[in-house]
Amino acid sequence: MEVSSLPVELWRVILAYLPLPDLGRCCQVCRAWRELILSLDNTRWRELCLGCPECRHPNWPGRPHVEPPSWREALRQHALATRTWAQNGTELQSSACLLFFRRRKDRRVWHVGPGCEFETLRGALGVVGPYDRVVLHPGVYEEQAEVALKVPMELVGLGRLGEVALLVCMEQQCPTARLCNLVFMPPWFSTVVYKTSWGHVQLDNCNFEGAHLQVRGPGTCQARFCSFSQGSSAQLLGVVLSLLDSCDFSGSDASSVTVEGPPVSERNWACKHLVALARTFPSCGVSGDHGSFPAGPPAGSAGGPRPPGNNAKPVSADDWRRRIGVDAVCQGTVIDAAWSDGERSEAEDDGRDTKNPFALDYKIPCDHHGLAHLLKARPDGSLPPASCPDPPSVTPEPLTLQQELERDPEAQTLAASALGCLIRRCLFREGKGGVHLSNYGQARLEGNIFRGLNYAVRCIQNSTIVMLRNEVCECRASGVFLRLSAQGLIAENNIHSNGEAGLDIRKGADPIIVCNKIHSGLRSGVVVLGNGKGSIRSNHIYNNKEAGVYILFSGNPVVSGNHIFQGQAAGIAINENGRGIITENVIRENQWGGVDIRRGGDPILRNNYICYGYSDGMVVGERGRGLIEGNHVYCNKGCGVWVMSSSLPQLLGNYITHNCMYGLAVFCRKDQENAEGRDGGWQGQDDGGGGERRGAEGEAQENLNEEGELFAWESDLDSEDERYSARRSVSVALVESNCMSYNGAVGLYVKSSEPLNVFANLLNNNCGAGVAVLQSTQLTRLVTNCVLGNGRGGVAVERDCRVELRGNGVYDNGGHGVSFAGHGQIVENDVVGNCGCGVQVSGCADVKVLRNRVQAAQGCGIAVLGPVKGVVHDNLLFQGHPGNKKALLHMDAGHESCVLRNNNILRHDNSWTSASPWALENPPPRPLASSPTSLSSSQYPSRLGISVTNRIGATVESGCHSGSMFCSIL
Repeated sequence: MEVSSLPVELWRVILAYLPLPDLGRCCQVCRAWRELILSLDNTRWRELCLGCPECRHPNWPGRPHVEPPSWREALRQHALATRTWAQNGTELQSSACLLFFRRRKDRRVWHVGPGCEFETLRGALGVVGPYDRVVLHPGVYEEQAEVALKVPMELVGLGRLGEVALLVCMEQQCPTARLCNLVFMPPWFSTVVYKTSWGHVQLDNCNFEGAHLQVRGPGTCQARFCSFSQGSSAQLLGVVLSLLDSCDFSGSDASSVTVEGPPVSERNWACKHLVALARTFPSCGVSGDHGSFPAGPPAGSAGGPRPPGNNAKPVSADDWRRRIGVDAVCQGTVIDAAWSDGERSEAEDDGRDTKNPFALDYKIPCDHHGLAHLLKARPDGSLPPASCPDPPSVTPEPLTLQQELERDPEAQTLAASALGCLIRRCLFREGKGGVHLSNYGQARLEGNIFRGLNYAVRCIQNSTIVMLRNEVCECRASGVFLRLSAQGLIAENNIHSNGEAGLDIRKGADPIIVCNKIHSGLRSGVVVLGNGKGSIRSNHIYNNKEAGVYILFSGNPVVSGNHIFQGQAAGIAINENGRGIITENVIRENQWGGVDIRRGGDPILRNNYICYGYSDGMVVGERGRGLIEGNHVYCNKGCGVWVMSSSLPQLLGNYITHNCMYGLAVFCRKDQENAEGRDGGWQGQDDGGGGERRGAEGEAQENLNEEGELFAWESDLDSEDERYSARRSVSVALVESNCMSYNGAVGLYVKSSEPLNVFANLLNNNCGAGVAVLQSTQLTRLVTNCVLGNGRGGVAVERDCRVELRGNGVYDNGGHGVSFAGHGQIVENDVVGNCGCGVQVSGCADVKVLRNRVQAAQGCGIAVLGPVKGVVHDNLLFQGHPGNKKALLHMDAGHESCVLRNNNILRHDNSWTSASPWALENPPPRPLASSPTSLSSSQYPSRLGISVTNRIGATVESGCHSGSMFCSIL
C-alpha cells in the first residue's frame, strides 16, 4: 500500500490508533513509512510517552512546561533505561551460571494484594524466582522486620503513583533489582527503607516520604523520576558510579543527597552500563548549546551606559560625562581650603589672553623626549591610549567554555569525568541542603535546579565536584560552599539571587570556576578567604549587592578574563591580607571602586580594564599593597586611582585616562568612622550593608552564619613573618611608567604624610595641573616624568611640602611650568613652553634650583618671590618670544637669603635666525626614560601584600571629594 494513496494528514489520523509495537513495525516497512511515523512526534509519540505509568514528563520536575526536542527520543531513552537493571547476565563466564542469571523470556509474574496469590510482600519474596516480576496491587504493605531481596527481581506497583505504599525496610542481597511506581515510607524501627552494599538497584517513578535510600560501594543505583520529600534523602557511600536523573528533592532536614567517601576500587557489573547510559544524554557544558539555560539581563541593561564591546561604537569622554551628569570636567572645583585648581596666577591669565603666546619660530623643540613614543601614532594610524582624546572603545570578550577547556587540560579531564554520583536534571527545593560531598567524595551535577535552600552544594574534605549548567538561586546562605581542599569544575551555571555569596571558597579549596553567570546576589558574587584558592575565569559577575569578587583572610585565587559589572558596591575587593592574581578582567559600571584594596591586601593586578564606574576606578585604602601593572583605568566618575596614606602599592605601566576627577590621588585622610574597627573590632558584623559576615559553618554545627569561626580562620593563616620573609621589602609607594591623561582635574594629586616615589610617568592633557603636591611631610620624589599640555600648571608644590624634582620634562602647560613653595630640590629639569613662568619659587620655600633648562612663553624664566631660602645656580635660561618683556631671571628686592650665581641667559640678537634655532642637546630633551611596555615585571617583586575594610566614607565638597567619593568596598 502506497503512502501517497491517501493524504498525509489522513494517514496520521489512522496511525494514531496504533500501539507502540505496531508503530515500530511500520517504521521498518520503507523510508517513506519511516518518515511518516516520525512525523507523529507531537501527537501519537507524545501520547504514548505521557501515557506510560513509569515515566513522567521528560522535563519533570525542573521544567515540565518545556517541550522536549523529541517525544519519540524521550520514550526511547526511557525504554533503554528500564532495561539496564537486567543486563548483567552476559558478563558471567560460567555457562552453568549463565542460564540462572540471564533474563528469561518465560519469567513469571506474581501478584500481591487482597484476593491475589499472596496477601503480603514477604510471602511473595519467599517464592519469587530470578528476574520475576512482583506486581503490588493498590494498598499499604507493612513489614515489622527487615526484608531481604536475595534474587534478581522487579517490584512494580499497579495503578497510579501513590496507590501502592510500602512501610518496609529492604536490604538488597542480590546482583540487581528494579522498583517502580511505589511509595516508600519508613517503618517504626528505621528511617532507611532501602539499602544495598554490592548490587545494583533501579528506581523508576517512586516516592520517598520521610525515608532514606542508602547505597554503599561497590553497590550502584539508578533513580529516575523519583520524588524525595518530607526529609527524605539519598545517601551514597563510596559509590563508584550512580545516576540520579529527573528527581525531585524537597523539604530536606539536612542534605538531600549525601556523597561520602572515595569510590571503592571494586566495581559491580552495572558500572559499564551506567557509563554508556550517561553518554546517551546530551553533553552539557561542552557542546556550547545553552538550550533553555536561563540567561541574565544583557550587558548594559541594568542602568548606566552600555559598556564598550566588540560591536560597540567608540564612546568619547564628553559623551560619558554627559550621561553621568558631570559638570564640565570639574573646572573650578575646590580641592583644598588653601589651594584650588580653578585659580590662575596673573602670569597665567596674561598667557591665556594672548592668542599666539609662543610663536613656533621661537620655541625650543622638545618633541623627542624619552616618552615621546607614547604620543606618536602607530604604524596603522591609530593613536596610543596616552594621546587618544577618546577612551578605549573595545574590551576583550570572555572565552567560551570550549576555549577554556582547550587551554586547560585539568578542566578538560574534569569535564569528561564520570565517577561517583551523577545527578542530572533534578530539582532541589525548599529544604536545608542540596548536595553534600565529604571525605574524598565525587559527584557530577548537570542541568539541575537548586531553589529556596539554605545552601545548594557543599563540598568539603578533599572532595571533587563537577557542576555544569545548573541553576542555583534563592538560597538563604551561599549557593555553593567549598572547604578543606575541595576541588572540581564549576562551569556554565546560573548562580543568582542568593542571600550570601554565590560561591564561597575557603580552607584550601581550589576549584576551577569558568563561564558562569553569578548575579543578583544579596551579598557578594564570589568570596575567597581562609587560604582558599581557585581559578575564576571567563565568568559574568554582575548586579550583586556587595563586591563581585571578595578576597580576604589569605585567600589567593586567580581571577582572569571575567566581566564584573553593574555591582552595587566594588567590583573586586581584596582585604584582610587577601592576595590573588587578577588579570585581564573587564570591571565596569560598579557603584563603588572598581577594585578596592585595603588592610594588608596584596594582589597582583595586571592588564585589567577598569572603567565606567560611578565612583573611583581603583581604591588602595589604608595599609593596602599590591603590584598594579598594565591596567586601563578610564571613564570613572571619581578618580582613576585613589591611594590612602600608609598604603604601599606599586603602580607600574598603567593607563589612567578620561576619568572625571583626578587621575591618581594620594590622600592622607584617615578613616575616622571605622577607627574602632581598625583597633580590633570588625565593623561589618553588625552592619547590614557593610563587610561580609563570614562565619564559615563549623563542621560540627550547621549554622551557616556562625560568626565565631571568624577567629578560627586565624589558625589557617600564615604568620606575617612567613608571608613577607620571601619577598623584597616595600617601604615606599611607587608610581612608575604610568600614563595619566585627559582626566577632569589634576593628573597626579598628592596630599600625603608618607613618602612617595614618582618615576618616568607621562602626565598629559589633564584639565587641571599635571602634578599638585599639597601636603607632603615626607619626601615625594618626582623623577624623569613628562608633564605635558595640561590645562593648568605643570607641577604645583605648596608650602611645607618636601619634594624633589629631578630629570623631568615640563612642556606646554597652561600655567606655570613649576610653581614651588615647599622644601626640596629642582634639579636638571627641562621646563619649556609653559604659559606662565618657567619656574616660580615663592613664599617661605627652602629650595635648590640647579642645572635646569628653562624657556617661558609669557612669564619669567625663573621667578623668586618672597623670603625664599636656597640657591639658584647653573641654570640655562632661553628667551621666548621677543614680545615677552618680563625678566628671564627675577628675584624680589630686599630678600637676600636666596643666592643666584652662574646662571646662563640666552637672548635673541640681530644675528639670530630661524635657520639656527636653539635646541636641547647634551642631554636631549628630558625625561630620559623608557616605555612602560618595555619594563619587565621580573624587575619587581612577584608577590606583594593586601586588606578588608568595612566602609570608608569621605565627604563630598562642592561636587568633588576631599578624600574619595564613596570608598566602600562591598
